[in-house]
Amino acid sequence: MDKSKNYILSLKWEDDNLVILDQTKLPEKTEYIVLKNIEDVWEAIFKLKVRGAPAIGIAAAYGLYISIRNSKAKDFNEFYKELKANSDYLASSRPTAVNLFWALKRMEKRAQDSKDKSIEDIKRDLLMEAHAIRDEDEAMCKAIGENLLTLLKDGMTILTHCNAGGLATARYGTALAPIFLAKDRGWNIKVFADETRPLLQGARLTTWELLQYGVDVTLICDNMAAHVMSKGWIDAVITGCDRVAANGDAANKIGTYGLAVLAKAHNIPFYIAAPSSTIDIDTADGSEIVIEERSEDEVCCGFGKRTAPEGVKVYNPAFDVTPNHLITAIVTEKGILRPPYKEAIEKLIRKKG
Repeated sequence: MDKSKNYILSLKWEDDNLVILDQTKLPEKTEYIVLKNIEDVWEAIFKLKVRGAPAIGIAAAYGLYISIRNSKAKDFNEFYKELKANSDYLASSRPTAVNLFWALKRMEKRAQDSKDKSIEDIKRDLLMEAHAIRDEDEAMCKAIGENLLTLLKDGMTILTHCNAGGLATARYGTALAPIFLAKDRGWNIKVFADETRPLLQGARLTTWELLQYGVDVTLICDNMAAHVMSKGWIDAVITGCDRVAANGDAANKIGTYGLAVLAKAHNIPFYIAAPSSTIDIDTADGSEIVIEERSEDEVCCGFGKRTAPEGVKVYNPAFDVTPNHLITAIVTEKGILRPPYKEAIEKLIRKKG
């Protein structure tokens, strides 16, 4: 059976509404919910019902269209003022994932480019732009997977962290894209998946997604990674990322930095799967990346049960930054970037331009 035809999508446009798979309910329940207004979209992004940098960007693009589709604005200036206010509101949902801002800015630009058209035509253009962002992401993820496959071989075992699969994108994912493509080609690629504390995206999402596709996956706790590496069981580490600075420093789910250090110590290649849209040339290095801090309840009361004493202080950063010297390669849809990353990224940006 061709499993790719039955691939579960993280979000889709259906009956003029954004429909998302509520990832907070996985793996116990597969539930799609309809987001009918901008508040629904903001909450879905903030509460991680939709998550992963590319999927967040896609959801925001559709959310911005949803916010203005019934606009009563009489002229472009009035319309754009409303659009910009809604864009700023959506941008406040998550501060770290650059795709969120990238997608919103792209939608704003599309509106500006269409300013001489009627308001109804501008609305249609914005919906088409949201569709394009989704379609381009799927193609981008597949290209990242193809590029990563050139670094892998049949029979390898990959360690991954958090969830950078199709649930985090339009389809295929970034870090998991080569795994799905390898499966389609009959390769035997095995995966170790970190549980990814405190929200267990690896346990709840990555293992679920890989099992749906028939991939051989083993779940481990985050603090088991060094032990598994020491056994010689890991051939490569592949993670996604939410932002790449101009010098190649990469922000990803908390715990990624530690994995990179461990990979270096065990002489295991560490690959970052990064759509070119996550490269932020306006951020010089990782020290300038804003790290989102989340509620203490995620650590103390995860999934409804208190696991720490009342009153204990909690530090809960959602991301960390992996320094560029620990990254073997950054794999984009445009090609594979290797050190020195500043020069490689500048060359990629010129090529895109």
